[in-house]
Amino acid sequence: MGSFSIWHWLIVLAVVVLLFGGGGKIPRLMKDVGTGIKQFKSGLKDEDKKADEGGDDDAKAIGKDNAAASSAASSSVSQDENKKAANG
Repeated sequence: MGSFSIWHWLIVLAVVVLLFGGGGKIPRLMKDVGTGIKQFKSGLKDEDKKADEGGDDDAKAIGKDNAAASSAASSSVSQDENKKAANG
């Protein structure tokens, strides 16, 4: 009970850094976080606009990939069924 755990030391270290790190660091940190969130939201809006403009090409490409994957899967299933029929 006399010794501190790692969590106690981490909390003490965080308080010391906040106190002696300077008064302007926290507002700058919060400003950076806010700027990052704004940029993230604007990036999402840009992606939505791009998807609306050229979404048909992407959908066709995805559809072709899915069709190829499903045909490959069905051919492997039919090969397995043929092997089972031949063996038993």
